[in-house]
Amino acid sequence: MKIAVIGAGNMGGALIKGWAKAGLTADLIITAQTQETLNRYTQVYPGIASTLDNVVAAAEADIVVLAVKPWLIQQVIAQIEHILKDKLLVSVAAGTRHERIDVYAMPNIAAEFGESMTFVEESEKAETVSQLFGKVGQCRIVPQRLMAAGMMMAGCGIAYVMRFLRAMMEGGVEMGFYPDDAKQISMQTMLGALAYLHETKLHPEAAIDKVTTPGGTTIKGLNELDHAAFSSAVIRCLKAGLK
Repeated sequence: MKIAVIGAGNMGGALIKGWAKAGLTADLIITAQTQETLNRYTQVYPGIASTLDNVVAAAEADIVVLAVKPWLIQQVIAQIEHILKDKLLVSVAAGTRHERIDVYAMPNIAAEFGESMTFVEESEKAETVSQLFGKVGQCRIVPQRLMAAGMMMAGCGIAYVMRFLRAMMEGGVEMGFYPDDAKQISMQTMLGALAYLHETKLHPEAAIDKVTTPGGTTIKGLNELDHAAFSSAVIRCLKAGLK
């Protein structure tokens, strides 16, 4: 099955790299605005086919993935629409709708490393798309009403997690660690927390109880987060994009 990725920017590039690492190199044909951009991918993954012509890429594919900026969706579809018969057209551009698009998907940039959390909108062909995106991480098929929420939790949410890590790093520096050390400590702590939750299947609050003793230092820090309305801020952050 041939997959055309139209657009090799941040999101398209993450998918290209993720699928290539998953063994789909020979199945990919990619496009970009410049030959220089295409060369960056084909030099690392020699088996990938590339072209500057969206029509050529789409013509050779069974599945066409639109990974261009939202405001370019109409323009690109107009270019390739005449050859889309019997092809599956997938869009990963946020907040766009077009009658010709078959399936909407919302991955995140961790697809490059096989760790995306992707949401696929319910449709007749959603399962096929879910299997494809399942090669670059976890995938959920959800109704249309949850696509925007999925984008905020996973697509945008990856940035919110990074902002928390940045704050943790800054706190480490203030307490005396060098920035690189503070970064490594913060990242490993995050990985440890995730591994613990993954392996124990505990609710986060139950896991928190494991490290929170009466009168201890952990509860003092947690209370400071509550005083600063941390939970409320996170919820408002996620809902902000739905307005």
